[in-house]
Amino acid sequence: MTDVSVIVPTLDAACCLPRCLDAVARADALVVVDGGSRDETVAIAREHGAVVVEAKRGRGVQLRAGADAVGATWMLFLHADTVLEPNWLDVCAAFMADPANLRRAAVFRFALDDVSPQARRLERMVAWRGRVLCLPYGDQGLLISRTFYDELGGYKPLALMEDVDLVRRIGRARLVVLPVRAVTSAHKWRRDGWMMRSARNVTCLALYFVGVPPRIIQRVYGA
Repeated sequence: MTDVSVIVPTLDAACCLPRCLDAVARADALVVVDGGSRDETVAIAREHGAVVVEAKRGRGVQLRAGADAVGATWMLFLHADTVLEPNWLDVCAAFMADPANLRRAAVFRFALDDVSPQARRLERMVAWRGRVLCLPYGDQGLLISRTFYDELGGYKPLALMEDVDLVRRIGRARLVVLPVRAVTSAHKWRRDGWMMRSARNVTCLALYFVGVPPRIIQRVYGA
């Protein structure tokens, strides 16, 4: 067995969580870290056999709580609105089997569940950001060994940018992009507008790099 636990932070994620958990049902353990959902998120998680951990709201806080709750050799952090391709476990198993990867981490290829040209352009932009800047976001998942995670200090309990903070500590030379698509919901882009949402994300990243506190950036980011 691969001994990998999938950790999913949630907040009112009933609409998307079933597909996310169905896709990773072959994992050794499913852990859903809920930040106070008022919908059926917790019930759905339990129906799928997940262990539910309650935590204070905030993705960084929730991810850290999830990691603290598992004892697996490997952890896969995944957003609730992301669905991995069926071959994810085979690809991850090959990565985990290589002793050299004990102190490396891996992410997946970003994709959107939308057929529009705007979605394809955004996917190319994200691929460029990962290739040139080495800044994959949390919607690309993160596969990391417990050993490496602990050495890095894990996720910080940040209101936002917890994913960027951790991948910067991992570093370009220790981060691998696996040939598996992580298909993420395009709901936020369709709701806010493709240009507007993307511009907001770039603004948040710029604010982070000039030292603006994540709790302030969260106000710009919105829901």
